[in-house]
Amino acid sequence: MHPDLLLLIGISFSLGYTPGPNNTVASYSGFNFGIKKTIPLILGVWLGYTVLVVLINFVLISTFVKYPIIQEVIKILGTFFLFYLAYKISFSSRSTDNKKENPVKFFDTFIFQFLNPKGIMAAVTLISKFVKEEDYIMSSLSVIAVCSLTALTSITAWAFLGKFLRNFATNINFIKRFNYAMSLLLILCIIGFYI
Repeated sequence: MHPDLLLLIGISFSLGYTPGPNNTVASYSGFNFGIKKTIPLILGVWLGYTVLVVLINFVLISTFVKYPIIQEVIKILGTFFLFYLAYKISFSSRSTDNKKENPVKFFDTFIFQFLNPKGIMAAVTLISKFVKEEDYIMSSLSVIAVCSLTALTSITAWAFLGKFLRNFATNINFIKRFNYAMSLLLILCIIGFYI
């Protein structure tokens, strides 16, 4: 295996598996609704992030480098969207049955990938570091494949973590506290974008 590929995988996994908005929402959904009802969220993140990486790689990288203000605008829009998600999570009244519909949908998570500062910065960083001019197509495909795999596996792992934590939910107060904690984590992600 090429050393650059190992480094790409290592950095991509460290960025993808660390807490962030996508992972927090996946844990919330897995906890409250189970894996089956979290599949649209998982697919939205996975497909959205893969499309984002493809677009940045083939279209937007030079635009981001030339006009850094675009990243700032995306960060501000992403902030508003995260506050909206934190509100939805915090104030979603969750009963103990599984009949309630997941408030976070495929479209929400797909679109959020284009407003997620962590995801955009990760994609720009990985593309800038690992896509080589002399081997543009192969290095681009490697970055896209690794980013796509990381998105799918990390979001799924966090959803399963939420599902696992559900085993410790003994009453409605525990569930409410978990939802509040997930909302707080989203707000901390927002703060982290500005530090």
